[in-house]
Amino acid sequence: MSIPNRPLVLASSSPRRQYLMKEAGFTFTLEKPDVEETFPDSLPVEQVARYLAEKKAEYFRPTMKDEIIVTADTVVIINNTIINKPQDRAEAIGMLTMLSGKTHRVMTGVCIISKEKEQTFDDTTEVTFQTLTPEEIAYYVDHHKPYDKAGAYGAQDWIGMVAIEKIVGSYFNVMGLPIHKVYQYLSRW
Repeated sequence: MSIPNRPLVLASSSPRRQYLMKEAGFTFTLEKPDVEETFPDSLPVEQVARYLAEKKAEYFRPTMKDEIIVTADTVVIINNTIINKPQDRAEAIGMLTMLSGKTHRVMTGVCIISKEKEQTFDDTTEVTFQTLTPEEIAYYVDHHKPYDKAGAYGAQDWIGMVAIEKIVGSYFNVMGLPIHKVYQYLSRW
């Protein structure tokens, strides 16, 4: 295993990203970028995840020393519209109702930076949900607290087990980090 011999920082508060990085064998510290996760309305939806990952990375640029920093952002896209993290129960139920019985895309943008270089990439996974009843959606929202998840769901949660009919692409990307690509990029750093 070829991992860079220098400090590695995961700039994320996502427990799922932390889990994936640990399971892939990386030792890292955590820092959270203090940035608004906003983007221009004119930006094509396919570019938003990368844009936000780069925006988070830029937060660290002025204070960088010898570390390598990994930032990421995940968005859910349906009908060419981005659905972010829900603000409340009603919004979470609305998002899951919109996803029920349909196929959507999950895109994660990743930016890896050090003082001497920067690499940005993304990964896209298609996810098909079975049709969910209003009771199933309410149960998930009330028992699994999806408020920190794009699209109001976690593939690793109960809803992923009962609702995801098909995934085309990386399952780990749906969890929030295309760890196979992160590993490849860091191995070549």
